[in-house]
Amino acid sequence: MSLEVAVKAAVGAPDVLGDCPFSQRVLLTLEEKKVPYQRHLINLSEKPQWFLQVNPEGKVPVVKFDGKWVSDSDVIVGILEEKYPQPSLITPSEFTSVGSNIFSKFVTFLKSKDSNDGSEQALLTELKALEEHLKAHGPFVAGEKVSAVDLSLAPKLYHLDVALDHFKKWSVPAELTNVINYKKLLFARESFEKTKAEKKYIIAGWEPKVNP
Repeated sequence: MSLEVAVKAAVGAPDVLGDCPFSQRVLLTLEEKKVPYQRHLINLSEKPQWFLQVNPEGKVPVVKFDGKWVSDSDVIVGILEEKYPQPSLITPSEFTSVGSNIFSKFVTFLKSKDSNDGSEQALLTELKALEEHLKAHGPFVAGEKVSAVDLSLAPKLYHLDVALDHFKKWSVPAELTNVINYKKLLFARESFEKTKAEKKYIIAGWEPKVNP
């Protein structure tokens, strides 16, 4: 029995996987747990009627569990862990919030038009904290094994790489060697290769937010 999962289609290419990091997180979890699934690509600018009927909020990702569509990637990942406990992706509770502010700081810096507003520094502070954590506990957040927190961070770090390079010619400083190594490990995983959006669609997804 394969699970049905609805995720974002690419901007301007409704038959291609889109750039939603939360959708990718769910797909990564399914891939890492080797759970068979059927993927529905949802064009968010023209949501299909069936999708709005089962999911009136119209948000992605959503997964169908026992006949009921469930939204919110946190909730979905929790249910997947419960229903498919092997391999375990549980992150030790003391590490679950590692890197949790990186995405919001990245978005603020990406949208910033003022180089003195402190947004770059705020992002660097978060990346340096991740660097220190990985130095002590790496190569992954919880040590040798990939866990849920890594699958949440991986798509966000990918967006950070692609969008900041394109819009600001900015990249993670070379001295943050543990963060750079961590990204390489995550992006090289088969699950990541299978579920990542093409760079051009990530750029297309951010374009209206960066240049409204």
